[in-house]
Amino acid sequence: MDSGCSKHMIGDASLLTGLTLKHGGYVTYGDNNKEKIIGSGDIGVKGSLIIHNVLLVEGLKYNLLSISQLCDKGLEVTFQPKIYLISSRDSRDAHLVVKRVNNVYMLDLHYINSEINCLVAKCDETWLWHRRIAHIHMQHLTRIASKELVIGLPKLKFEKDKVCEACQKGKQTKTSFKQKQFVSTTRPLEMLQIDLFGTSRTMSIGGNYYGIVIVDDFSRYTCTLFLVTKDEAFGAFNKLAKIVQNEKIALLLP
Repeated sequence: MDSGCSKHMIGDASLLTGLTLKHGGYVTYGDNNKEKIIGSGDIGVKGSLIIHNVLLVEGLKYNLLSISQLCDKGLEVTFQPKIYLISSRDSRDAHLVVKRVNNVYMLDLHYINSEINCLVAKCDETWLWHRRIAHIHMQHLTRIASKELVIGLPKLKFEKDKVCEACQKGKQTKTSFKQKQFVSTTRPLEMLQIDLFGTSRTMSIGGNYYGIVIVDDFSRYTCTLFLVTKDEAFGAFNKLAKIVQNEKIALLLP
């Protein structure tokens, strides 16, 4: 590692990947001697920190990494007595740990990816199963696990120790409308307010678990229809509409 080196440069072509040959160009050393640039490539292994645009210099006996070039790529370099660390500016986790050998900091290129690969992705397994099974409530999830109703579901301690963001957004409601102090409609059946509800915890006398409530805005006349299934709502409303229309026509006849 060289703080006075202006470019990454290497003398061993076998350490480079994606080598591109160059025609022309020289590197000037501190004693004003020059060596020819043969090409450029990358060092590192896929999945680790890749160092790009490393120059292959003819006759170079040392492999030099430029600290200034690392800093220009958004990395931070921290020197310590026995090691120095290369890390991202937005993270304090070190990408590379370089050891000091005598008075020189040396990086083993063959060892570059041994400690910086992410091999395990950690996730809270209880909330993972909560998302897998349609954001089910934790109490229901515990009951399912205890009765072994789902193949592969582990027997974990399912606790609601935090708020699920997706569940929170799904249950958010808009601000209620202000209560009107007057009736805006002028005649019956001008506007109907309809509410479809179910599944109800209590079964009706007729054995139904769904219902539809229809309120006439003008007269406040309310009609409640019970349904076996929710998809019967349109048919029930259509039937009621025809009954009301027939009764209204009968009242208008002389």
